[in-house]
Amino acid sequence: MAGDGAGIEILLMRRAPGRILAGLWQCVSGSLEPGETVAAGALRELQEETGYDRETIEAFFSLDQVNQFHEPTVDAILTAAIFAVRVGSGAEPVLSHEHDGARWLSPAAARVETVWPAYRESIDRIATDLVDPARASWFRLELDGRRPAG
Repeated sequence: MAGDGAGIEILLMRRAPGRILAGLWQCVSGSLEPGETVAAGALRELQEETGYDRETIEAFFSLDQVNQFHEPTVDAILTAAIFAVRVGSGAEPVLSHEHDGARWLSPAAARVETVWPAYRESIDRIATDLVDPARASWFRLELDGRRPAG
């Protein structure tokens, strides 16, 4: 997300042709590498898919949300922890080969573009919990995935 308050925007990326679910507008997603913590995996996937690194990130949040879904390509129920980051206004993504388009959208517009109900729930949590600084502080994480001291 970028901005603050009523002016926040959600980054959605379009899955590239030739990939499963090509054309789908989505947030960053991915899987863990062996030995990787959940938070570290989320930040790695963010950097791989958008180019946003630790220097670009202004704030890192856990949305206190875990999604489960059936993935037919592996015939399994997968579990995903959901995070959000805030980047500075004007920070444009550098997309990997996985995506062929990106758009910054208002939460309302992002909700319209997303297919999966869990994405809409995540957008709602960002729009309600992370725009209020007092409330957002409870969701904030250090870049190593720990809660801030104090």
